[in-house]
Amino acid sequence: MSDSSDNNGLSPIEQFIPTGFYDVIRQERVFIGLIGVFFFIAGVAFPYAELAMWVGFFFAGYSAIANDSIQTIGTFLASNMDKKWWMLWLWIGGIFLLTVTASWFIYDGDVTYQRLTSKGFSEAPTSFSFLQVAAPIFLLILTRMRMPVSTTFLLLSAFSSSAEGITSVLGKSLSGYGLALITGLVVWVVVTRTVEKKFNDEPKKFWLPLQWVISGTLWAVWVMQDAANIAVYLPRSLSLGQFLGFALFIFFGLGLLFYLRGDKIQQIVTEKSRVTDVRSATMVDFIYSILLVYKLSVSTIPMSTTWVFLGLLAGREIGMSIMDGKEEGRPMRKVLFMVFKDVSYALIGLIVSIILAISINAEVRDELLQMIGY
Repeated sequence: MSDSSDNNGLSPIEQFIPTGFYDVIRQERVFIGLIGVFFFIAGVAFPYAELAMWVGFFFAGYSAIANDSIQTIGTFLASNMDKKWWMLWLWIGGIFLLTVTASWFIYDGDVTYQRLTSKGFSEAPTSFSFLQVAAPIFLLILTRMRMPVSTTFLLLSAFSSSAEGITSVLGKSLSGYGLALITGLVVWVVVTRTVEKKFNDEPKKFWLPLQWVISGTLWAVWVMQDAANIAVYLPRSLSLGQFLGFALFIFFGLGLLFYLRGDKIQQIVTEKSRVTDVRSATMVDFIYSILLVYKLSVSTIPMSTTWVFLGLLAGREIGMSIMDGKEEGRPMRKVLFMVFKDVSYALIGLIVSIILAISINAEVRDELLQMIGY
């Protein structure tokens, strides 16, 4: 008699579940278990506003930093793989503390550089729904799937009190993507022709400190833009105790992120051409920081920095591909597929965020339906 478990070497459960799916479940069983625990905690906490506020913030704090790390510190990580993780953490974490402390002092307890003063976000929530507290958990799932989704859309949309708040964020973000794509294309056609073709030799010593300064500047500008995505759960003016809870949690969350070397979503950066070279990484960060400073000065409306970053990388890869005759980039077909994949993932995040927004707020749902003619 043969054992039923000997059917082609598969256990009973493997005979009924596709092998690939079963492997994913087995490899991610700890993460899946944690997600289940997080949903349970969100379900217990959301009726109690004071508790829900901090639970939502804790979830949002790590999930937003983990997903958005590809934009600001992804190239920094990719080109500093030979450095101690705690050295990178103390540099980036220290800049974070200085940046939010400055905002807290200057803007009377506001850590977002007034990003939440625009219409639809100016009032701190006094009660929470389950989906508002659980929204960052969906972001964690998408991050684990290596999807560079917009934390601005996914988190802020859940708290928008009007459809105008969502559409204004969307408009500013899409314009940022277009501007970044064109900038990246033009800059890297010139750069590839004149500079990057010389990157086959070892970089000069000055490139490393220059990259750390530029990456630190970029990180500070990003915090000015995207701290709103995390602080949206909290009062618009934080007391000293609330500020310490906010700042220290993110600081130590960054430590975990650096210990994990960016985790799985870091692949979005490392698959791009030559970003592990300190010179290329520095140039990406420099252009990106200029774009963010420009968009930061335009208005206080929040913006998806993810879309700006993806636009910049897309323009860079296309520009390098145009120079492919000199073997400076990938074939255009592969580049366009990469761009399409990144945008598709970002669109998935946008769709999820809109679904969350209309599920949470009936007024937003009605306004959005009216906008599209229903």
